[in-house]
Parts: sequence; structure tokens; C-alpha cells
Amino acid sequence: MPIYHKLGKFPQKRHIVFEKDGGGIHHEQLFGTEGFNSHSSLMYHLHRPTQVKEILKSYSASPEIAIEQNIRSLLLEGFQVLPKDDFLDSRKAMLINQDCIIGLAAPKQSLRSYFYKNADADEMLFVHKGSGTLRTFLGNIPFEYGDYLIIPRGMIYQIDFDTEDNRLFYVESYAPFHTPKRYKSSSGQLLEHSPFCERDFKLPQELETYDEKGDFLIKIKKEGKIHEIVYATHPFDVVGWDGYNFPYAMSIHDFEPITGRVHQPPPVHQTFETSTFVVCSFVPRLYDYHPKAIPAPYNHSNIDSDEVLYYVDGDFMSRNNIKQGHITLHPKGIPHGPAPGAYERSIGQKETQELAVMVDTFRPLKVTKEALEIEDENYYKSWVE
Repeated sequence: MPIYHKLGKFPQKRHIVFEKDGGGIHHEQLFGTEGFNSHSSLMYHLHRPTQVKEILKSYSASPEIAIEQNIRSLLLEGFQVLPKDDFLDSRKAMLINQDCIIGLAAPKQSLRSYFYKNADADEMLFVHKGSGTLRTFLGNIPFEYGDYLIIPRGMIYQIDFDTEDNRLFYVESYAPFHTPKRYKSSSGQLLEHSPFCERDFKLPQELETYDEKGDFLIKIKKEGKIHEIVYATHPFDVVGWDGYNFPYAMSIHDFEPITGRVHQPPPVHQTFETSTFVVCSFVPRLYDYHPKAIPAPYNHSNIDSDEVLYYVDGDFMSRNNIKQGHITLHPKGIPHGPAPGAYERSIGQKETQELAVMVDTFRPLKVTKEALEIEDENYYKSWVE
């Protein structure tokens, strides 16, 4: 996250004594990424953040793969994923490769009975339905429909939901999420041609600090397993921190679309990038304004990427019979394009109200068993006239 942020109390210099009001010193912890070579934050704890009392059990969180090498276009009916009470139990991986996990979740209850940390991957949670507060040891972030929540790996967090009706589209990435390089200056500031700016980011606020000892359960995901660990002190005991590595949110509704006289390619919709995939936001916008423009996307070859589209809301101009929560996968190796009739139907249209999230992975995706349970088996034939 290329913005400096700070909350709470901390000393003027790094790595010096920071005394507590009642005596003793605070415990410093560096929260960094990519070794010591990228973004980091420096935090100060009331207690040592290393006090493990018990390791209870470990169990697999790896999804069952149904198709290792896929060439079939897929449509998954995402709202068929059944709600679950527990936050982690509700997460269902749909598509995976060695770089990421793409999935759906419908948690009914707030994550309050334990704390969670993903030690494998950065997380992007897109909020399709629901609202609440992401609570972390670096502060809290209120969220609502349309928000992207970016949670760096190693972040200890809980989530409060306002109701039981929640739907999330999520991506776990083994490489950090960044804003696209072409939108930024050499020092990282978002430039004038960027479709969003720093004002659109929701940064952590309301730092919760607990001075409590006891038994605190943390579930840690590492190497595809969940490890249940009991800590001796409350994980949210940070009194202050500063730096560049922290969770943040951004609303898809704050993405300002880039349009043109003729159809613009998908990179104009790019919102985040990693070294192994990109994330794009398709939002309500004016269509192309050349007098003979064809607003529907042209047929294109998927040679370099598997394309995943998660449909959120509105009218999906290029597809037929698409509903909220549907996911389409168009794999690399075969071309794809508008559904029959969509190309012609788009001519003369002035605007679209579509809302969708796209993930283009540079390596092929494997299909999980749970994905096939919600698949429309005839989708790959939908281009046949």
C-alpha cells in the first residue's frame, strides 16, 4: 500500500525504548512483506507478540480438485453456495492455481469466537451483499456493498457482520496486491489519468487496544492447512504503529470508468495487479460514441490468461441469461466473445449499468469439485447458433 499511515502512540525514532505509562517498555514488531525489501509497518505491543501457550490441532484446508487441465468454458451459479454460520467454513474455493485461490463465501455469523491469520496469502474480499466492520490489530475498517477489502498476509483479524445475509467473492494471492504501475508516478502517487485516487481508499481507524491475558484462539492458514494456536495475550494489544503495510478498502462504486469513441480493451478497467494476475472493475459507464461503434466486446483469443468474471449487478450486455453471483471462466487456449445476438443488440446503445469483477490469471486455473456442483453444464455450448 503506497500510502504512509499511522495510528495510536509510538516513539519519534525506530528501535528505541518506548516506555509504558505504568512502567516497563512496549514490545516492538516489524510487520513487513517480501523479506525486508518491501512495504512494512512498525507496531508497538503491550505484551510480547510471541507467547504461544498451546498448539491444538492442524487440518487440511486444501480444496479437492476435479479438473486439473481445463479447456471448457464454465458458468458457476454462485448464489447456490449455501450460507454457513462460521466464516472459514463458509469459504468455498472454486478455481485455483499455484498463484491464487478464487472462491465464494456466504458467512451468516460474525467472526468473533477466534482470530484468523492467513500466513500464505494476501486476501481480497469483495463484498457483494452485507455490511459490517473488518477488525484488525492495526485498526478497524467499516465496509459495505461494493467494497474491496485488501488484507495483507499475516494480518490478524476478525469480522463483524451487521446481518446474516452476506455474500463475498474472494481471492487469496501468493503475491502482494498493488495498484497498477501505469497509474502511478515514480514515487507511487496515483496520477491524473488513474480511474481512482488516494482519496478513495478507506484506511484503518479506531485502533482497539486490549491489555488482557488468557487463552486466545488464533486459526492460522499456512501451506494449505489450518493450525489452531492458543496465545497467552489478546492479539489486539497494539498501542500504536506507522508505515505502509496495512489493510485498506476501496469501493467499486468509486472507480471512474475510462471510455472512448470505440470499444476500449479490458486493461482500462484494471484496479489491482500482482505479478501473476490482474483484477478489473466493470462499472456503469457511457458506451463508445463513434457513430458506428459496436459497444459489445469483440471476440478475442485467450492465449495468455484464464479470464474469470464475477457478475455483481446490473445488465450484462455481452452475455445472455446472466444473474447476480454468476461466475464465468473462459480458459486460455480458445477464443471467446459476446453471446449470439449480443454483438448486434449492443449497436446504438448509449450506456450500461453493469457491475462486475474480473480476474485474469497468467497461468491456467484448476476447477474444484465444489465448483462443478454449481456449474451450468451447457454453458460452453452457448455460442453455437
